Amino acid sequence: MVAAGLLVLSLFTLALGKPVSERLVVRSQVESVPRGFSYVGKASSEQTLNLRIALVQNNATGLEAALYDVSDPKSENYGHHLSKAEVEAMVAPSAETVQKVQAWLGKNNITAQTISPAGDWLSINVPVSQANALLNADFNEYTYDKTNTTVVRTLAYSVPETLKDHLAFVYPSTHFIPPIQKNTPIFEVGDLPRRSKRSQSKRAGVPASCDKQITPQCLQALYNIPTAPATAQGNSLAVSGFGGEIANKGDLSEFLAALRPDAPDGTFNAVSVDNGITSGDGTTEASLDIQYTVGLATNVPTTFVSVGNQNQDGDLSGFLDIINFLLAQDQPPLVLTTSFGFNELAFVNEPDLAVNLCNAYGQLGARGTSVLFASGDGGVSGPQASDACDGQQFEPTFPSGCPFLTSVGSTQGINPEVAASFSSGGFSNIFARPAYQDDAVNAYLDKLGNTNAGLFQTKGRAFPDVSTQGVQFIVDIGGQGQGVSGTSASSPTFASVVALLNDQLLNAGKSPLGFLNPLIYSSGSAAAFNDITEGSNPGCGTDGFPAVEGWDPVTGFGTPDFNKLLALVTGSAVGTSGAAGNATATATATTAAVASSAAAGNAGGKKHHHNNN
Repeated sequence: MVAAGLLVLSLFTLALGKPVSERLVVRSQVESVPRGFSYVGKASSEQTLNLRIALVQNNATGLEAALYDVSDPKSENYGHHLSKAEVEAMVAPSAETVQKVQAWLGKNNITAQTISPAGDWLSINVPVSQANALLNADFNEYTYDKTNTTVVRTLAYSVPETLKDHLAFVYPSTHFIPPIQKNTPIFEVGDLPRRSKRSQSKRAGVPASCDKQITPQCLQALYNIPTAPATAQGNSLAVSGFGGEIANKGDLSEFLAALRPDAPDGTFNAVSVDNGITSGDGTTEASLDIQYTVGLATNVPTTFVSVGNQNQDGDLSGFLDIINFLLAQDQPPLVLTTSFGFNELAFVNEPDLAVNLCNAYGQLGARGTSVLFASGDGGVSGPQASDACDGQQFEPTFPSGCPFLTSVGSTQGINPEVAASFSSGGFSNIFARPAYQDDAVNAYLDKLGNTNAGLFQTKGRAFPDVSTQGVQFIVDIGGQGQGVSGTSASSPTFASVVALLNDQLLNAGKSPLGFLNPLIYSSGSAAAFNDITEGSNPGCGTDGFPAVEGWDPVTGFGTPDFNKLLALVTGSAVGTSGAAGNATATATATTAAVASSAAAGNAGGKKHHHNNN
């Protein structure tokens, strides 16, 4: 993303090799050290920095147009997803861009490594002294106060004027993104409950015990999720894990024996990105995600993508690395669910990185992957409950504010099913509201009136899009029954529904669903969801947003009804033969950053868990 308001500086002589005079422009500048970080001192001139250079993509507008073209049920190209080569052709930098950036690096004796499938990301290793000279920067040490983690950043940097239309940004430079924080809020439940044969609640077919704890049987009954094994060739579901998370196959077998005795043989594969672990004792988040994908999406091939700490993407902790890993595959997974996220405040002052990552999700969507994220567990105060925003603007989460993915909130209770109070939702301060949301969101804003006026960006991308149960999910960890609550339970649940819908579509010779939102927000689709009209998501010293009839920024359109969704998607799906992967894109506006008066600052990327004691 090209930063606005570029400032022209005077001639500057590089201190490396022979002097090179070039007219510079400020690429990025922050006014002060962001909230949560503190200045430590000068960085050692000899310390090596791993900097990533984002090159301007040659046709990002065309990618967005193509994504909507293959994802809109009203389009003739609906379901005709793009090939790997077609997507890469749109996001690859132009030959001129590559030549100019490589020449600039070369004359400064720097060799770059390409680190993305399309070639739009480069990586360089340079000492602080060389980085300062190359970028007219002042890299110093800062600490993230909460964890005492040290980072090396600059408050401003510049690039040659000749590169301003070719070099999107350098990262990490002025980006202050808190590290992902590990937490495992759980409660013990003793032995695993067995599949219920006891009394049922007033909600037809739902075991009464589901009002106190959620199992696969509860979700199958609540949402009409089929128990029959999936059979389609080519179906797939991926679960992402970060920071040492791993699921254990023994724990899964025990879980299935107790709670899915009709499907006890479910399993998963584990693959490593950035040296992620692929075996070991089960951890909470990974166990939850795997047990409620394998345990619901019966017989759908499931892969746990374990992202380690040897990241190419710095503070993003593997968020971009995993997407580049999947984009490099000839056949990426048809569904991807992630239960981690960030406070969007970490990106508001430097939105270029968020936009680039969002576009990467769009690349997956254009190729036919449904990308789902847990919306967060802080209500309107970010990924986790916090009083830091009391009296200030609401704090949306990222990546849920990205318009190219599906954000999943949480509900609780059976009679009635209501919004979970921790369910993060709101309006992005970076991404403009996409056209597919206009009718639903405007209807909500009309009902909201002056409530929370001035505390959120009314024209921002609104989230979540959908929801499922998210409270008191029973998991097996090391043979011990434990309970977990949070939108981290909801995203894998909805992902399983999508995977089973894909099974039906593939068996009928249809395309997989891909990017879901244009379908979810299309006329008549709301009837395929259980509308949630009670509850709210308090935070920042307020009651947050109320759930109402129709879409709302707590539960989206509500929870899924598989049978109704199946009728919807089979009525609008198209065959896989013909012009698949040949979308003719017409010009549409690119996702725009909307004006934001959000206070500068940030909060860490977190697993979306909620403590339930």
